[in-house]
Amino acid sequence: APRLLPKSLSFIEDFFLHTFPFPFSLVKSDYSKLYAAFNKHAETFLDRAESSFGIPRAEACHNLVFIAGFNAYGGFKPFFPSLIKWVASAGHKLHRQLAGEIRAVVLGHGGEVTLGALDAMTLTKSVVYEALRIEPPIPFQYGRAREDMVVRSHDAAYEVKKGEMLFGYQPFATRDPTVFDRPEEFVGDRFVGGRGEKKMLLRDVYWSNGRETDDPTAENKQCPAKDLVVLMSRVLLVELFLRYDGLTVEIEPLPLGSSVTITSLDKATSV
Repeated sequence: APRLLPKSLSFIEDFFLHTFPFPFSLVKSDYSKLYAAFNKHAETFLDRAESSFGIPRAEACHNLVFIAGFNAYGGFKPFFPSLIKWVASAGHKLHRQLAGEIRAVVLGHGGEVTLGALDAMTLTKSVVYEALRIEPPIPFQYGRAREDMVVRSHDAAYEVKKGEMLFGYQPFATRDPTVFDRPEEFVGDRFVGGRGEKKMLLRDVYWSNGRETDDPTAENKQCPAKDLVVLMSRVLLVELFLRYDGLTVEIEPLPLGSSVTITSLDKATSV
């Protein structure tokens, strides 16, 4: 909603949303329900947090709630519609290929959708990576330089002083024509191929505030749930194409992501 305000009123947004914290009492009741659910059903993770990392149980539970809640809003909310948009727009050929791969792999794993089955779906994985590449769910990043540094591109270098504010626009990397062939096109099988070639391309998929080939740490500020986003996106496609052969959609742009309305679904003709 703040993005819909006239630019002349942007100071009002800044004053009310960025100056004072909202009182916790506004959400305490609902938050307590979430906390209780995680505390009950995430016992294994909370036990490990205490025994292996020395993190107090309550602190670990609050962090789980934050990660799940933030990624549901900041990751899944804009990305799931985006994923459906790009897959639907790709057409019937990709739909047939996805349905064929997904159903064959699931059948080969005893009819169950397991982690092993998901890992064997090379085209499905590629489609998720391609959707993250062409339209990162959170494209803008900000950070203040902690030390003097030199930021390098393919053909230039930029000196950055400690304390200076940096702004990053991830599509500059994910749609770099030096790295990606036809960078403005959605190519579903872009990341299907030799392991070395695929890994080189994945290095420049920066949707998670870091390389897709890197792992999140406390120091690099990469999205801590990046692997969960990728996994759940694959599950979404699997569940969709186990039930349907294809789909069509209507798309409307939003300030963050797109509004996607499914207009038709073709029921699966084979399983």
